[in-house]
Amino acid sequence: MRTFRIERKISIVQLSVDSGISRSHLFYIESKKTIPSLETLSKIAKAMNLHLRDFFV
Repeated sequence: MRTFRIERKISIVQLSVDSGISRSHLFYIESKKTIPSLETLSKIAKAMNLHLRDFFV
């Protein structure tokens, strides 16, 4: 997820606003301290203009 975010020049704060997911939760996901649900991944994908499947390729 972090790679996609950096490629798109989206800050973690902006992703938090766009996805409705807290900044701290996004940080934990990016640092692999927690595994996001499909619902959470879907929100992140939508906020970054990605398809959910892009995370699994």
